[in-house]
Amino acid sequence: MSVESEIRQAIIDELQRQSENSDGQLTVNATDDLVTIHGAVDLDDLVMVVMGSVAGGP
Repeated sequence: MSVESEIRQAIIDELQRQSENSDGQLTVNATDDLVTIHGAVDLDDLVMVVMGSVAGGP
């Protein structure tokens, strides 16, 4: 898996995690090349996930 693919998957996974914890206030629909987001995203959590995927973290 390429670095780009790992970062892409990390972003989608984090957005979906936030969506699941938002009580319906955040919806995320992802396809192979597009993500549609409705609602507030915790940017700090998203940045930490991206940095972790770049650094090789979980």
